[in-house]
Amino acid sequence: MPGKLTVLEGVTIAEAITAKWEQIWNFQARDGDVLIDTYPKSGTTWMQEIVDLILHDGDEQICRRAPTFERMPFIELLHLMKPGIEVVNAMPSPRVLKSHLAVHLVPPSFWEHNCKVIYVARNAKDTATSYYHFDQTVQFHPDPVSWEDYLEQFMKGDVGWGSWYDHVKGFWEQKDKRNVLYIFFEDMKKTPQQVIRKVAKFLGKDLSEDLLNKIVKLSSFEHMRDNPMANNSGFPKEILDQSKIVFMRKGAVGDWKTMFTARQKEVFEDHYKRQMESSTLKFQDPK
Repeated sequence: MPGKLTVLEGVTIAEAITAKWEQIWNFQARDGDVLIDTYPKSGTTWMQEIVDLILHDGDEQICRRAPTFERMPFIELLHLMKPGIEVVNAMPSPRVLKSHLAVHLVPPSFWEHNCKVIYVARNAKDTATSYYHFDQTVQFHPDPVSWEDYLEQFMKGDVGWGSWYDHVKGFWEQKDKRNVLYIFFEDMKKTPQQVIRKVAKFLGKDLSEDLLNKIVKLSSFEHMRDNPMANNSGFPKEILDQSKIVFMRKGAVGDWKTMFTARQKEVFEDHYKRQMESSTLKFQDPK
């Protein structure tokens, strides 16, 4: 049975999440915890693997100890899938956690403990394209619609986890006020060494050149796609049905060109300009 979306504090979000909102909002972060937050399909799993490799000095075996979703739990889905809130509460500090929540919906304990937050943002057209394919696998979201209808919903923010515009701008506006490292997906693709070094410095780690290059290799799309502990192939089927579309599909920059018509591109870019004109946030929009 398809899931439903509702609106929580101005954000469109799955009823499966809001049903346990009090538990999510009251999640207790601790000193030293790291939160990786993104809008969906913006490089979340990729950044999770990079962070795990940095924190474990590039030890591939340690980083294969469990699937990504168990190593770095998804805070707003803990009531729907393992490891579950009790296990996460019992995990030793510091923990690395994941979320897709908009900045004002992040549990306040993360800010109270001045936790390090790594935010990854991806350009809008590629995000919409990737999310359209991914959303066909998400079981707690409504049944998929046509690409044309989906693009309209994306522009309005009527998709799970809300408006892309509000999400990326919300964290951008907080990055200098909070303990937030703001990373662009396009930079991860273009200059992975620079991004990984920046993330390592944020986490208080100094990487040798050899270790840096090792982490670049182990966190590459090709390596992760073939790593069952990193490619989310083991994600619970009641959450993600990957029978037709796998989680790690392309991971490319510029894939929007395979979906957008010339008219859709024109309409989208006009809408984008209006939504972003008041922000200092600028993306490298792949032409």
